[in-house]
Amino acid sequence: MWLSDFQVVLPDRVIPKGAVRVRDGVIAEISETPVAAAGIEGRGMLLLPGMIDIHGDMIEREVEPRPNVRMPMELGLRDLDRKLASSGVTTAYAALSFSPGSTYGHLRSFEHTSAMIRALRKARAGLLVDHRIHARFEVTFPKALDVVSGLVAEGSVDLISLCDHTPGQGQYRDLELYTANLARAKKIEMDEAAVTVAERITERTRPAAEMSQVLGAIARTCRAHGVALASHDDDTPAKVALMRDIGAAISEFPVTIEAARAAHAAGMLTVMGAPNALRGLSYSGNLSARQAHEAGLLDILAADYHPSAMLPAVLALAGADPQGLAGAARLVSLNPARALGLKDRGRIAPGSRADLVAADPQGVGHVRMTLREGRIVYSDGSLAAT
Repeated sequence: MWLSDFQVVLPDRVIPKGAVRVRDGVIAEISETPVAAAGIEGRGMLLLPGMIDIHGDMIEREVEPRPNVRMPMELGLRDLDRKLASSGVTTAYAALSFSPGSTYGHLRSFEHTSAMIRALRKARAGLLVDHRIHARFEVTFPKALDVVSGLVAEGSVDLISLCDHTPGQGQYRDLELYTANLARAKKIEMDEAAVTVAERITERTRPAAEMSQVLGAIARTCRAHGVALASHDDDTPAKVALMRDIGAAISEFPVTIEAARAAHAAGMLTVMGAPNALRGLSYSGNLSARQAHEAGLLDILAADYHPSAMLPAVLALAGADPQGLAGAARLVSLNPARALGLKDRGRIAPGSRADLVAADPQGVGHVRMTLREGRIVYSDGSLAAT
């Protein structure tokens, strides 16, 4: 099947009016000109590699759309799967946490998170998108070490990120802002919120020796089973150095420009949120993805909490990228593929998986069709296959 008359986005350039032939689920040929009698006529729309989301925090909200309103897990997975496909995501790493002391503690208990991971694994074959597991390991909850290690050993985890959401560091280093946000979210007075924050700091503070032991154990587990390791919310060059020393090759959501520079210098790939890039600022007042991109420090865009922001974010960054749309598209395709060891996807090239996205670049951008291994998994009907 030919997809013809598209702006074909290659890793290093864009073919203005090209075509791509798909055969047996892979890309068989690329033409610099349109092809007659094509299977799908693009009418000048974009043809991009299927997007790879390294970090998506959406599954818990699908399973529990309102507090204490639990939906069947099968329904939540199905709905998330359809949202991802309609956003142009063909490979998705569901970020699932083990942190029973968090705001979403009832959803992030060891038992419930483990059940979601196994349910997603079991459902994979029948879903539209290639779903993977990104386990977020809270280093302040060492009791989760055995659970996470067991899941890694059984092959149920594909990526681990090391998180510490203790107020006063990382994402929440601004205690005053954190306290104000908590007071607003909980509808309580600032004094009461300040007490809660102090209690959380006390609960999550661990001796340095215990933290080192936990970090070393999870790093050894990842190395033994070939699972990628990422740091999370790096706020200082010192933290970046610590994470790099234990084997992290990815720096997720660095919260300061200094941390992002240190990660880049250490050879780590930096990940930031597509919503941040689209809006031009972090909702928590941290580093702007656009600032990181302008400084040459942004390697990967993740859906974070909003997958439909990925295409618009790519289009928003394309104008400032040294390689234009081709460079911006790599942030959601080739770069995450390389970071995660996915050698069969992430680019439009002969021999690669035919994971493709047909998109209208007008306005915020609109995904018109998504193909996974050459099979149409989403279409809004505007591009008909002949």
